[in-house]
Amino acid sequence: MATPPTARRPDPLTLEVVELIGEVVARFHADYEEAAAEHALTGAQARLLSLLSLEPLPMRRLAQRLKCEPSNVTGIVDRLEARGLVERRPDPADRRVKVAAATDEGRRVARSLRESLRFAREPLAGLSERERVALRDGLRRMLGE
Repeated sequence: MATPPTARRPDPLTLEVVELIGEVVARFHADYEEAAAEHALTGAQARLLSLLSLEPLPMRRLAQRLKCEPSNVTGIVDRLEARGLVERRPDPADRRVKVAAATDEGRRVARSLRESLRFAREPLAGLSERERVALRDGLRRMLGE
């Protein structure tokens, strides 16, 4: 009887790619934490602020995106609100619900954070546009997008 595909060991190339993805993720997180610290933010605060710089979101959706408990998000929003980077507003679609939104200063800090991510910028600059497109497309396929 043939071995089911899921029971086979990954080939050496797949194992190498998985290891390289892990290294890229580790370096990105280290760079992100360093960039956040330069703005006196924790990594979680920086991630939440980055999300809110794109669009206001209800607490529950923020918790889902950050993969944490809503009570954790409340504390993070409280700290960012105290610094004037985030504000709570009624949701225009349902006034019973509050959304968190980045303030102008919060969007400025989020933009500065993105611009200071050296790891995301420097290695990619060494790739041709064709290589970056191929990398982007491959990553999108892996994520099912």
